[in-house]
Amino acid sequence: MAEGEDKESKTEEATEKRMRDAVEQGNVPFSRELPTFLSLASVVLAGSFMFAGSIVELRNSLGRFIDNPGDWPLENPADALLILRTVALDTGKLLLPVVLLLMVAGIAGAVLQNPPRLVGDRIAPQLSRISPLSGWGRIFGISGFVEFLKALFKLIAVAIVGYLVMKATQFEVLASMFMDPVTLPALSRNILVRLTAWVAGLTLVLVILDLIWSRLHWRKELRMSREELKEELKHSEGNPQVKARMRAIGRARSRKRMMAAVPKATLVITNPTHYAVALRYVRSEGGAPKVLAKGADLIALKIREIAEQHDIPIVEDKPLARSLHDNVEVDQLIPPQFYKAVAEIIHFLHVRKSRKNNYR
Repeated sequence: MAEGEDKESKTEEATEKRMRDAVEQGNVPFSRELPTFLSLASVVLAGSFMFAGSIVELRNSLGRFIDNPGDWPLENPADALLILRTVALDTGKLLLPVVLLLMVAGIAGAVLQNPPRLVGDRIAPQLSRISPLSGWGRIFGISGFVEFLKALFKLIAVAIVGYLVMKATQFEVLASMFMDPVTLPALSRNILVRLTAWVAGLTLVLVILDLIWSRLHWRKELRMSREELKEELKHSEGNPQVKARMRAIGRARSRKRMMAAVPKATLVITNPTHYAVALRYVRSEGGAPKVLAKGADLIALKIREIAEQHDIPIVEDKPLARSLHDNVEVDQLIPPQFYKAVAEIIHFLHVRKSRKNNYR
């Protein structure tokens, strides 16, 4: 009862920190059906492109035992070992590429879902893994029920596909009774490939559904109660490193927005290199001049660089640049005490621009 109430209290979505901690502990969403599908696909690939020549070679090699049995004496254990070694080598040549392909498919099915990581807690012995009560809960819980449905789906799919494939190839199978036995391996390979391809196609549907369900179920299992959310928030906000990181991110974002606004400025007042303040004043927009960007040292140089790229007038006024930088925030109108000084600069720029137009 207490466990049910605890589950019901977890109504809040997991935070990024909780999900990150779960991944670091090896608790990741995982679909067992993706490796199965890739294995089936590798069997289809091997049967279509690799088995054809290998089966002929194996047939010719093993045919020596039937066509010329006298060439293989069995007078002592060494002769028997020689025959077994020959059969094993010939069979290994056929099966080794397929086994390697299946291994690669199984590893790829795991790596594609989550990057590999070594987590000691996941491989350490735990009593809960051998506890009958925990095992009972896993079997008859929601996860066990979903696994049962997937197994039932695969069983029904294999049965239906097997029936349909055998029905479609029944005439070929019957006709093989009157054909050269040499053609039987190729016929068997074609039926196997066809059957596996259909099963792989149905498994792909199951893979898509299982990938979605595994991630939704994973997020659901990581849900938090309101108390856990408050405790984590309190812990995160109280962490000096987290605070410093948040402030650094905020400053970087603010600086990026500020630099993006510099091209809209109508003039830049500099110190000349230690301080720079970008102002915008357009009479039709009304109001006092507005500070779009400001900065010292490297930021000031960056503001000057952007201004030069966009042909924005740059005026050197050391006292005014320093005062504006220290007393006016970004996206604020300049206060009345700066009206006269800024107005004189705007008037000077307007006169200079008029003279240039007259000369033209």
